[in-house]
Amino acid sequence: MSNESGAVVDGPLAGVTVVEISSIGPGPHAAMLLRDMGATILRVERPGGNGWPNPVVDRGRSVLELDLRSAAGKEQCLKLTDNADVLIEGFRPGVMERLGLGPDVLCERNSRLIYGRMTGWGQDGPLARAAGHDINYIALTGALAALRSDEGPPRPPLNLVGDFGGGSTYLVMGVLAALFQRAQTGEGQIVDAAIVDGVASLMSFFAGLVPSGAISLEPGQNWIGGGAPFYRCYRCADGRDIAVGAVEQQFYRQLLELIGAPATLLESQNDHARWPADSEVLAGIFAGRSRDDWCKLLEGTDACFAPVLTLEEAADHPHNRAREQYRTRDGALHAAPAPRFIRNRSPAFPSKARVKG
Repeated sequence: MSNESGAVVDGPLAGVTVVEISSIGPGPHAAMLLRDMGATILRVERPGGNGWPNPVVDRGRSVLELDLRSAAGKEQCLKLTDNADVLIEGFRPGVMERLGLGPDVLCERNSRLIYGRMTGWGQDGPLARAAGHDINYIALTGALAALRSDEGPPRPPLNLVGDFGGGSTYLVMGVLAALFQRAQTGEGQIVDAAIVDGVASLMSFFAGLVPSGAISLEPGQNWIGGGAPFYRCYRCADGRDIAVGAVEQQFYRQLLELIGAPATLLESQNDHARWPADSEVLAGIFAGRSRDDWCKLLEGTDACFAPVLTLEEAADHPHNRAREQYRTRDGALHAAPAPRFIRNRSPAFPSKARVKG
């Protein structure tokens, strides 16, 4: 089906049916991503919910309450997956098997089923059955250590790196690859998406540069981690912050010229010993004017500048408004589906709907 512009209304995953076994964190986020690409999502939820209702991440799926520990609930779940394309679950290893809903059972009944498993530590290994959260997973992979500063221990970057960067993103990538493979072979797949695996993969860029000395992950020496004066945040006169990322020399030169900084800072750009002093110089300059003043001067230039915005401010920024990046639905702020498909119109964001068992 097309709209007046010729764009296909349904997303590229239209016709794909996903059964989501209710969980928290990366599981629901993965289901949201698949839904945003056009898949139909049916969440199987225990009576009373998962304890983490989220009107944004939970958007666009139907919800069926089932007690999977009961014979009736298990049987109904089996029937649902008999006709599904994908199942995603986020329990510790062995839980679905104890429920009689493991991949050995479901994939035997439905050989085309793609069984997506989302865990922190993976399906095997010494830690596989241990409890953990995002901060633990990124700690084990070297990612958290790379976030250290000279001022103390590292601070976790929300749960963006583990749960969503190394977790749901890699689960969805695995599901999409399995769907492509199934189109060639007719056979389903089991996807073992572990957050530790995904984060280790994310760290590949840095692992490849450290041996050559192109980058250091040591506190104060890690230019991409905020150690360099040209790649960090600064506090403004009004107490709000800005971010500069003028890595290339021509961009750093433009930044320094526009803000009236000493030209000698360009000469010491790659002198690690000068970074603390140069950062102090820039901090003093940026502290002399408000964030809005700096926006008027620097936004849209090649100085690699952006204001540090709150989520609410981000929704109102002219660039994000022009791209219709955010939408308010049911009192919550939704980010538009990503990535965008030019031939497809993004699906609507209805609230989740409960269906009768």
